[in-house]
Amino acid sequence: MDITEKQQLLFHLYADLVANSVLMYDHAVTLPEEITFIWRRPKILSAMLFLVNRYLAYVGNIFGLFIDFLPAVSDESCSRYMLARELFFFLQQITVCLTLTLRIYALYGRSRRLLSCMVIIGLALTGGASAGTFGDNSNTAIYISGSDCHNTLTAEKAIRYGVAWIAVFIYELLIFVLTVFRAYKTRGSMLLSPSSGNILDIIFQDGTMYFAVMTLINLPNILTYYCGSVITRGNLAVFTSCMSATLISRMVLNLHKSTNDGILSTVVQDDEITLGVFTTRVNVQQPVISSHIWPADS
Repeated sequence: MDITEKQQLLFHLYADLVANSVLMYDHAVTLPEEITFIWRRPKILSAMLFLVNRYLAYVGNIFGLFIDFLPAVSDESCSRYMLARELFFFLQQITVCLTLTLRIYALYGRSRRLLSCMVIIGLALTGGASAGTFGDNSNTAIYISGSDCHNTLTAEKAIRYGVAWIAVFIYELLIFVLTVFRAYKTRGSMLLSPSSGNILDIIFQDGTMYFAVMTLINLPNILTYYCGSVITRGNLAVFTSCMSATLISRMVLNLHKSTNDGILSTVVQDDEITLGVFTTRVNVQQPVISSHIWPADS
């Protein structure tokens, strides 16, 4: 291995280390909010998806750190480690896309027609991504003496891996377009309902931030598969995966701060006019107590 390849390998290790540092730092910073808004509340579907996304990413990336920084014993063990790592990537992206899908489903008043279309598109893209990731064994994981396991991809396999990340990008683009369209349609009703307007602002702002950041990260990641060398192909996959898990956790947590239903808070439509009214829970058994003192009858 020449000096250039060693530098590229070091860049890969540093990128993984930075990505995991961001993931763990964000987890530590938001842990009090997680306890308050997730663990101390009923475990609805939104909360369960939050926990699966956060801790799957946590466990998977800690496992990845062991692969990166602990020496393996053979190429065969490296191949098994890298396959397990790719499985973690795949499951994590499935969880992220499922969370985004349920957010759009609720945002459109729990439209089953829209959900059906999203499921069909999602399954088609998932099939393409899984075929690209697991459909061929032309990649080789090698053990570099004195270093770590590193996944080297043939040009053909790199293209297939790139297609998997392109599928993720296309689905996130679809989610972003649907979010922007919904925000535009409900813009006038925000003036009629300021409180729900604030929630819609959170959804739109968080969705825009998520897509913008992930575009800036995922596009270079995709380009490494098509323009990179054997060593650099896929070097940003871990960074992309960590940032996706971090941002989606922030998004769900922000919604749980505003409403108990989290990502499943729905928009109600009435007489073809979209009203930004979100579902809430009301305890009708609780007595109503007024502090007003009425004057005694004379």
